[in-house]
Amino acid sequence: MGCVVDGCPAGLSLCTEDIAGELKRRRPGTGELFSSSRSEEDVPEILSGVFEGKTLGTPIAIIINNIDQKPGDYDELKYLYRPGHADWTWEAKYGFPDWKEGILSAIARTGRSSGRETAARVAAGAVAKTFLTAHGITIKSWTAAVAGIEAPQPGEAGFNLEETKNNPLCVPCKKTAEQINAKLEELKAAGDSAGCLVACRINGLPAGLGEPVFDKLDALLSHAILSIGACKGIEFGTGFTVAALTGLSNNDVPALPPNYAMSTQNNAAKASATFKSNNSGGILGGISNGMEVFFRAAFKPPPSIAAEQSTIDRSGNPVRMAIHGRHDICLAPRVLPVVEAMAALVIADLLLQFRQNIGKHFQTSF
Repeated sequence: MGCVVDGCPAGLSLCTEDIAGELKRRRPGTGELFSSSRSEEDVPEILSGVFEGKTLGTPIAIIINNIDQKPGDYDELKYLYRPGHADWTWEAKYGFPDWKEGILSAIARTGRSSGRETAARVAAGAVAKTFLTAHGITIKSWTAAVAGIEAPQPGEAGFNLEETKNNPLCVPCKKTAEQINAKLEELKAAGDSAGCLVACRINGLPAGLGEPVFDKLDALLSHAILSIGACKGIEFGTGFTVAALTGLSNNDVPALPPNYAMSTQNNAAKASATFKSNNSGGILGGISNGMEVFFRAAFKPPPSIAAEQSTIDRSGNPVRMAIHGRHDICLAPRVLPVVEAMAALVIADLLLQFRQNIGKHFQTSF
């Protein structure tokens, strides 16, 4: 797998360790008993764009070699439409030659639609995160729910972000982590899998990022997060709960900082204004308001399961099948660095635009 990161400013400190640290979070084995047993070291190699630990401002090419492939695991699936997979839609879009004629079927079934491609996303995201860290912007995600078992949310009793370091599933509550672990053990024994909900917060953003119509901050983040395989939904702030709220209870009321000078010229002060609540998830009118950007993304259960299922073959004959091999039972926690990477790439792009176009009107370090 590989990626090319273009547009990164020159002079940024960057080395393979910065990328390897993020890839380690994504690679197989992260979730211990519930992730794929595939053994990939995921050692990145920087091919261009960096010299003596500094970015050059030219495209940064990164490659991550595969070392543990077992294409034979897919032999018995050659002529079957796997439930929950993209086999049918790939054939509708691109057409499949006979399996024996070439590699197109293998690429379609195990390449661009595979979770393996997220390694390149994480590598690129590591570059963006290094850039954002230098500007005081942090991105942190955690497992908010698995198989319908929800952990406490920020502000609720039992929520402890430090607890994510103490369990392999990165759940911010010890009790919930134990409940989820027991549920996944049950599903694993049944040859089944589980969906999950990932929460993500972005701190340190200035107000003013994003455009008011087509390139709204939440729209761009949604585009990036929903491009991750298996992601089926995203919500910001209070999310779908807003449908049951009133305007009076949902509105975020501005709270001006001490010694705030009300002046049309005081743009820097306006950027530092806060709100008494954050139901909007840090985004109003498609533009960051200076508060924490918060969203949650839903991921479907991995469709490659050992339990026997009904399907059809390419001739239309009904068959029974089970998928063997090395597959995750749940995408958490391996998907967490992928979510962070995609968010980082979006924010890095917008921050560069902010510096070039809007930032000149603000008295800030951006």
